[in-house]
Amino acid sequence: MKRSIYVLALGAFGIITTEFGVVGILPTISRQFGVSIDAAGWLLSAFAITVAVSSPFITSFTSKINRKFLLCLVMSIFVLSNLISAFSTNFTMLMIARVLPAILHPLFWNISIAIAFKERGAKGVSTVMLGLSLATVLGIPMTTYAADLFHNWKASFFLSSAISLIAFMGLLFFIPSMPAEKEKHEQNQFTVLKNPFLWINLVSTIGTLAAMFSSYTYLTAYLEEITKMNGAQISMMLLLFGGMGTLGNWLMGLALNRNVKITTRVFLLLLITVQVLAYFLGGVFIPMIIIVSLWGMIHTGGFLVCNIRTTQTIPHHALEFVNSLLTSSFNIGISLGAFLGGIVSSYYGVQHVLSVSVLLLGATFFLSFFSFPEKITADEENEDEKELAVSVCKHM
Repeated sequence: MKRSIYVLALGAFGIITTEFGVVGILPTISRQFGVSIDAAGWLLSAFAITVAVSSPFITSFTSKINRKFLLCLVMSIFVLSNLISAFSTNFTMLMIARVLPAILHPLFWNISIAIAFKERGAKGVSTVMLGLSLATVLGIPMTTYAADLFHNWKASFFLSSAISLIAFMGLLFFIPSMPAEKEKHEQNQFTVLKNPFLWINLVSTIGTLAAMFSSYTYLTAYLEEITKMNGAQISMMLLLFGGMGTLGNWLMGLALNRNVKITTRVFLLLLITVQVLAYFLGGVFIPMIIIVSLWGMIHTGGFLVCNIRTTQTIPHHALEFVNSLLTSSFNIGISLGAFLGGIVSSYYGVQHVLSVSVLLLGATFFLSFFSFPEKITADEENEDEKELAVSVCKHM
């Protein structure tokens, strides 16, 4: 079954590349279809909103369907949607092509993480997670570079479709048939909603992701307009951003195991600092290379911070329910950030999207004084390690 887990990681690579690959070509799409940059940003926002709405329901609606069939269905939809995107003749058609795969997006994560956890435990989950990390490091820069290399934005979607097709073939040939399990009795999960700290953490998650993506969504436009980088240079910056993010994610995990509260606050302060530096030094080429590397290292850790901060004190019987709420919170934050950043960019200039990010981070920093214990206790560490791994991966 180990080979199957690597195939699932490849699927994760294709899915995340499809979701966020559009970030690198937003300015090009804006010019191609004659829409504003904030309108183009809805290609990410609409995807995220759809995921947020479908997440709490899609798994339960498909609980009686063979899991292999669902995995193949999801990946085939991603292949199709990327092809439709590439052949879109207007912006509306492109938007529909983006929303189509987002409906099933959470389903892939729920099934793949469950398979990986069942077969290989936390190691299996981390392997699937590798697909997400590689999508940030390689997938997004590759699709951006493809568009620049062929001087055609369609090349980005053709490449994403090819990656998804390879993943589909892997799922078809290397994943065994997995009939749906019979429903089991579960404890009442909704009592956890009475916990005020859960709501504070979910709101903080929305604020954190909105801050991250109000600026990251328009990073390509920022580097193009403010730093005056060309397409190849921007691709290298996105590669650097993602590569440093892998390192940052590892360091963030170590820090969170020591002290969740302090690590969360340091993360927020560091991200504020790097955004301020980017605002004042955005027009200087060499300093921006350093800033982008630091930005990427800090940015990626935000996913881990939000997951562990929210799930570490949740009872095990309610963890899956809270995870579905987290998925929605993540994508509400992403769509809200892209929306706010787009409005500010359109009316005041792309350099001011950093101001939106800083304000949201400041508000989230204030909320950090209201919740969560100081660290993961030693007596819970062994039991919770697997739960945390599942939670972290499940909602990226």
